[in-house]
Amino acid sequence: MSTIIGEMAAGDYNPAMYELLKTVNDPAALRQLDHRQLHRLAVELRAFVLDSVSKTGGHLSSNLGTVELTIALHYVFDTPEDRIVWDVGHQTYAHKILTGRREQMPRLRMIDGISGFPRRSESKYDAFGTAHSSTSISAALGMAVAAKRKGEKRRVVAVIGDGALSGGMAFEAMNNAGVMDADLLVILNDNEMSISPAEGALNRYLARLISGPYVRAKRAGQKILKTVPPLLELARRVEEMAKGLVVPSTLFEEFGFNYIGPIDGHDLDSLIPTLKNIKELKGPQFLHVVTKKGQGYKLAEDDPVSYHGPSKFDPAAGIQKAAAGGKPTYSQIFGDWLCDMARLDGRLVAITPAMREGSGMVRFSQEFPKRYFDVAIAEQHAVTFAAGMACEGLKPVVAIYSTFLQRGYDQLIHDVAVQNLPVLFALDRGGVVGGDGQTHNGAFDYAYLRTVPNLTVMAPADENECRQMLFTGFQLNGPAAIRYPRGAGPGVVLQKEFSSIPVGKGEIRREGKKVAILAFGSMLKPALEAGEALDATVVNMRFVKPIDAALVAQMAATHELIVTVEEHQVMGGAGSAVVEVLAKTNNRALVLGLPDRFIDHGDTAKLLAAVGLDGEGILKSVRSAIPE
Repeated sequence: MSTIIGEMAAGDYNPAMYELLKTVNDPAALRQLDHRQLHRLAVELRAFVLDSVSKTGGHLSSNLGTVELTIALHYVFDTPEDRIVWDVGHQTYAHKILTGRREQMPRLRMIDGISGFPRRSESKYDAFGTAHSSTSISAALGMAVAAKRKGEKRRVVAVIGDGALSGGMAFEAMNNAGVMDADLLVILNDNEMSISPAEGALNRYLARLISGPYVRAKRAGQKILKTVPPLLELARRVEEMAKGLVVPSTLFEEFGFNYIGPIDGHDLDSLIPTLKNIKELKGPQFLHVVTKKGQGYKLAEDDPVSYHGPSKFDPAAGIQKAAAGGKPTYSQIFGDWLCDMARLDGRLVAITPAMREGSGMVRFSQEFPKRYFDVAIAEQHAVTFAAGMACEGLKPVVAIYSTFLQRGYDQLIHDVAVQNLPVLFALDRGGVVGGDGQTHNGAFDYAYLRTVPNLTVMAPADENECRQMLFTGFQLNGPAAIRYPRGAGPGVVLQKEFSSIPVGKGEIRREGKKVAILAFGSMLKPALEAGEALDATVVNMRFVKPIDAALVAQMAATHELIVTVEEHQVMGGAGSAVVEVLAKTNNRALVLGLPDRFIDHGDTAKLLAAVGLDGEGILKSVRSAIPE
């Protein structure tokens, strides 16, 4: 069986086989290779990526698709002096291997190991840290403008793809780049659009022509025709019509870019001369390359979604499906609830910003295709799109990772919460997520959610509580968020029928003495374990907002020590909410500020006075808090 296309068969995963790859410890060594050796290097590099990811887990399909592009970029450009900014970052394993981190790949995404994404502190070749999408063009443009301002003749390349171009920020950056006259190259790594692969000698010739002599002739012609404006306009129209017959250039050229392509992103004999030609051009350039996710590994080519971010697996056998009977993940619980709830309420619609599989929505998308909306990588749009639906009487459920909702925070506040619209946010990946690290940890959601008026924030401790909280939040007449962790829960049996949980009410799960542990969400299980050893009271708080102030006060009155536990950063989190309650009930501290409601328009001084934040109001609050 051969699952790798090229010179290596499926069983050839012995590192000793990587004879050429082992000689490339940095891009300078790569640039010393004969052009003909690069094809062999691509085969070895692709096999090494597959071998490494099969042992550690990580992103696979996207990285197999960028092998030749990575080689060509480092071969043509003088990195790290020239900058390469990779969008999203889950397409950079080949880049890491070629920039001195080959021997560190066995500890990819592990404690004290290298990151699965570009990180400036990790390597001088990582020009910009990326992990969320659609940022590369903005960052690269900033670098290009900085180089121009400093008089430095460096080239800057942004590699964007894997759906990231659908993000509004990418178009904002292109709109700006077109008028900046900066030397910037944007490469669209196109692996999803319905564009036929570019093949053959003619395509190579056209790509070289468009990137080299074509542009020089075009500019010379413009100089001549400028003296006869009607002829210049006629030439421009003829040119656009001619190029429009063979390339989708109009959109990008309207942004001010010189469009080149599409070309085969796996053809080094096309990539390298095209990049060399582009390197000599001035101003914003746009190169369109067509690649295939999972390239070279048949199983990943046939199923790039499943092989996007696999755990450890045997490359010869492929990913094995989990045996039936295992504990369901929170994502699966959400997906099942979504289908069950949709059958009960025809107003339910589900929205995701390109996270169908990760959020557990595959079944819903199949059973309710007309009520399922994937808006692509556009978190801001997803939130406001949901708000528009809610205005018209629908009940939108937005399934989104905690760390990705950060990008739609303004819309959450202004478009949903200010209008008190019934939008339910199902926040997956709350807390620590493991290998994806700091950019994907849901460590800030309690803090940024609990400050928003009108919003109810829930944290389920187990699988069944998650299901019932989703039902509870869906029944509310305002916005709500249910935040749950990645992976499986403790194994609690699911209750098929729905029942609402009293909003803002926690529950005592263990009676003890002296110490009261207030646990939020996933921390209930370890809190109960500690509670047994300490003979402590353990409370499942369930709600971050509204916090159960009465239960907190009760625990404070009957215990010597209050402990809060949350899978969230301490600053501003659920524990802070508890401390705020204690400060009020025990009169040991006084926290003054804006109340938990939206402040309307009016005279600033009068508005501040109305909430006790003028001199007289502060004086009154302090005097009332001082014990007699």
